[in-house]
Amino acid sequence: MFLRKPIMKSTGNYWSQIEKLKTEIETADAILIGAGAGLSTSAGMEYSGERFEKTFSDFRQKYGITDMYSGGFYPYDSLEEYWAWWSRHIWINRYDSGVGKPYADLLELVKDKDYFVLTTNVDHQFQLAGFDKKRLFYTQGDYGLWQCSKACHDKTYDNEEAVRQMMTAQKDMKIPTGLIPKCPVCGAPMTMNLRCDNKFVQDEGWYAAANRYDDFIRCHENLHIRFLELGVGFNTPVIIKYPFWQMTAKNKKAVYACVNYGESLFPREIENQAICMDIGIEKVLKDLNQTTNI
Repeated sequence: MFLRKPIMKSTGNYWSQIEKLKTEIETADAILIGAGAGLSTSAGMEYSGERFEKTFSDFRQKYGITDMYSGGFYPYDSLEEYWAWWSRHIWINRYDSGVGKPYADLLELVKDKDYFVLTTNVDHQFQLAGFDKKRLFYTQGDYGLWQCSKACHDKTYDNEEAVRQMMTAQKDMKIPTGLIPKCPVCGAPMTMNLRCDNKFVQDEGWYAAANRYDDFIRCHENLHIRFLELGVGFNTPVIIKYPFWQMTAKNKKAVYACVNYGESLFPREIENQAICMDIGIEKVLKDLNQTTNI
């Protein structure tokens, strides 16, 4: 636990920060990337505004929903409506989104390094960009997976084909009743494999990824590791932000870098080990790739 409150601070001139961070990445023994929603937002995957209106204007008109996040929690009138919403939500954010440029730029930056990614994002962008699946830990689930709503067993199910059918067949904000997914074990309705309550299913793949993450931390515990935090806010700081601060404080060879417009901060205890950039992620990653090593 840190004794003093975190401070919001940019740690210097922009280009000197870019040069320092580029050098730190290139000289690191390992890089641990922590990615939050801000990284996907920087890739254009906004949950409100024009992108929302294009896909969900009928739901906005009927229910007053104004963004994709809140729409995921709305108590719809029927499962037919629920899955009309969610099939669109999954489609636009998981299967029809393409690769965001910041993700491609990030891979270019670390592809030849010993890296690992810890993320709360659920949109599959890392794998779409070409990151090694065995170097990824999606802690909060995946838009591409369903689970039993009662969590009667610890297994998840790929949903791409079913979502495609829902997208094709839905009409008047409803899917056909016959397309409502049911648990193959207990018959209860399926639901998203997203961590939003105590019924979130951590399947075999989830635990395998968690073990690989733990192994990565142990193997690099006292080495020159760079913690690169991108777009992580304070909704779930105990997953990425706080552990990164703590691990940096325990290892004097470590460097903590945070890129997050409006929320670039760190505790004073690691001030001499921190690089914080209060600027858009997409610009930083682009400039890092274009800057030659000093």
